[in-house]
Amino acid sequence: MNKIIDIQSRLLPDLMRVLKTRHAILRHIRHSGVIGRRALAASLQMTERVLRGELDFLKGQGFLEAEQAGMRLTEAGLRLLDEMEPLAAELFGLHDLQENLRRTFGLREVVIVPGDADQSAFVKNELGRAGAAVIRKYASPNDVVAVAGGSTMAQVAEYLSPSASLKDCLFVPARGGLGETVELQANTIASMMAKRTGGEYRLLHVPDHLGEEAYQSLMQDASIREIVEVIRRARMVVHGIGDAAVMAKRRKAGEPFLRTLAERGALAEAFGYYFNAEGDIVLHIPTVGLRIEDIRRTEIVIAVAGGMSKGKAIAAVLAFGHEDVLVTDEAAARTILEAAERLRSGPENGIDGIDETGKPKRLDWES
Repeated sequence: MNKIIDIQSRLLPDLMRVLKTRHAILRHIRHSGVIGRRALAASLQMTERVLRGELDFLKGQGFLEAEQAGMRLTEAGLRLLDEMEPLAAELFGLHDLQENLRRTFGLREVVIVPGDADQSAFVKNELGRAGAAVIRKYASPNDVVAVAGGSTMAQVAEYLSPSASLKDCLFVPARGGLGETVELQANTIASMMAKRTGGEYRLLHVPDHLGEEAYQSLMQDASIREIVEVIRRARMVVHGIGDAAVMAKRRKAGEPFLRTLAERGALAEAFGYYFNAEGDIVLHIPTVGLRIEDIRRTEIVIAVAGGMSKGKAIAAVLAFGHEDVLVTDEAAARTILEAAERLRSGPENGIDGIDETGKPKRLDWES
């Protein structure tokens, strides 16, 4: 198939361009549900005249139908998009990028969607769709699935639906609440995932950021200890990845803490742990929920994060070495590989986080 696409791209370059254009139109309409021609043209950065011709063709093929409010995909259009998904990476030239990332970080699978989530809400929605598909692929009936909070995780939840692999799964929050918008809390996302898949959920009603004394006190409570034990035996963990400084500010951290992060070279945060470019943990704050030792024991760890601005943060977490599947976008993927290449060639301080096999070193973390 790769060879056929390569031949087509060389002999019929216009055909590949048209194919990509029509695929993008169908994807945007699926994302929008119903959308007018003017709004679609603006989103795709096409002239209405050119777009009109493409829409007429797709309607003639039975993939679109017109309503008063705009265009909608038909069942045939939805089926066509599903059938094209395996080819999408090749169409957008992402297959080699996926394989390069997978080999570099020793991952089981990498899924890349076109674009940059920093620049387009549509791309963030596609990240959610791809993340939901990965969950369905790797889940098993009766699994315990621990999920983190954040806007990307909320998008993943939107695209989940009942499936055989998610039958009777239990969704739990991976950590306590950050005190942010309730829709982005891990508790809310766990309950949404359960409702959309027909599963069950449990909630963890504690704040994410605790002092050591408060943490120890809460862990003496039998009900909290019981749900934490359930969370820590999750078979699957699904989480986003945050920029270290951004996540610290969301926790209302003060300037001394932010200076410490900068001094220690922290780039990324996940589960209350802060990572530098080499994948080392440089700081940890006590949180009620998953710990690094729990992540190491988890069978499937899925990270869903995108946007060029998060590329270095994602690379830092991947360098730690305990992710199994990465779902990201094209802009982040290229930034991740650039960061890995800089690490491999050796930064100015002489630290090299890539081992002799070309994979990131794995940190031996003692609980």
